[in-house]
Amino acid sequence: MKIKATVEEVLSRIPGPVTVEWPMGERFAVALAHGTMSVEYYAPVGHDPQTPHEQDEVYFVHRGTGELVVEGERYPFKEGDCLFVPANVEHRFENFSSDFGTWVVFWGPKGGEKGMDLS
Repeated sequence: MKIKATVEEVLSRIPGPVTVEWPMGERFAVALAHGTMSVEYYAPVGHDPQTPHEQDEVYFVHRGTGELVVEGERYPFKEGDCLFVPANVEHRFENFSSDFGTWVVFWGPKGGEKGMDLS
């Protein structure tokens, strides 16, 4: 089980494989994973083509500025900010600086924890 990830090591794997969605190579890399949890580093260039994810997610902005658009609402962000997006919700980063990079944590069941009895 991997316990530690560094920005340098994760960035060395970006860009990743070329896919239909990522013709210039994937702009993310998995840093850590355990059970339903995974931590990735995400560094889009130019535009953010991501689609909704099946799990809840939290972004910890490592560097840069921009706006997170969640279902049409805009949330300006800067380095050090923390952002939450529920599972299956349309979202994307816009107007982000060329140095933008963020840690993203996915966890929980498909569909997210909304409506779950968490007591």
